[in-house]
Amino acid sequence: MKNKVRIIPFQVVEQLNQFNEVPEGVALIGAEEVWKQTKGKGITVAVLDTGCDVTHLDLQERIIEGRNFTYDDQQNPHIYQDYNGHGTHVAGTIAAAHNGTGVVGVAPEVNLLILKVLDGNGAGQYEWIIQGINYAIEQKVDIISMSLGGPADVPELHEAIQHAVNQNILVVCAAGNEGDGEGSTDEFAYPGSYNEVISVGAVDVEKRSSVFSNSNNEVDVVAPGEKIVSTYLHGKYAALSGTSMATPHVAGAVALIKVLSNEAFGRELTEPEIYAQLIKRTLPLNESPRKVGNGFVHLTIVEKLLREVQRQTTSEVMR
Repeated sequence: MKNKVRIIPFQVVEQLNQFNEVPEGVALIGAEEVWKQTKGKGITVAVLDTGCDVTHLDLQERIIEGRNFTYDDQQNPHIYQDYNGHGTHVAGTIAAAHNGTGVVGVAPEVNLLILKVLDGNGAGQYEWIIQGINYAIEQKVDIISMSLGGPADVPELHEAIQHAVNQNILVVCAAGNEGDGEGSTDEFAYPGSYNEVISVGAVDVEKRSSVFSNSNNEVDVVAPGEKIVSTYLHGKYAALSGTSMATPHVAGAVALIKVLSNEAFGRELTEPEIYAQLIKRTLPLNESPRKVGNGFVHLTIVEKLLREVQRQTTSEVMR
């Protein structure tokens, strides 16, 4: 297993010194409405990426721990600083806390476990990712987010993901950016193409499938992935494009869904049950399922679904 895995290629659209709004992608999936009920408190998301700007004002209070599995910083496991920017951007879309200024993530009260499995160049070894997944399992995280991939189907990586899912951990992965805009052709990247993961494609603000987004029969859902503003290196912000940017929208959404669903049903739902709750919260799009899967993740229908559950529960009690 050689250095064949990388961050999903992405485009830096613009770097910003300041930003003070709810990012458009967060708004598009309806996260603000859900914040009236939960912001994800009690959920831990492991971000397997290039590390994180641990001093960024919008992120530092959300990071509970981290570990470095790369050769950066003389392989010091306790230094998981981001020298690339990709991991910081992903982390911000999931959980940026917007401390007076800056951005807010989809689930701004979740805990972040930063697992640096890619170096400053955005490259890594499959062993590092596998170690990161196993560490996340040991730490009993709720969700694993991976905006990375490679062309090789590595059995050991697949087995690690299967183990995570068997522990009721939801694994959210980028579908990849090798798309040609045609829904009839296949573009596979791993781990995003494994059946056990939630494979995320990208759309623009008009909910049109992004040309670069991979198409195949394993795509589960799509989310905003073009010109996404989030946290970046040195306390700054940037607008980036790619399925890497769509993935953390879904990881944050799953965190909110897990809290809401567990409360509504009065128990801890299993990984397949939370996945089903995610799929219920998608809007069908008039494009090939090979490009958009079940559709666009949209959280504003959560309240309607919860009311239905509550009515059903009340009816059963009255019987």
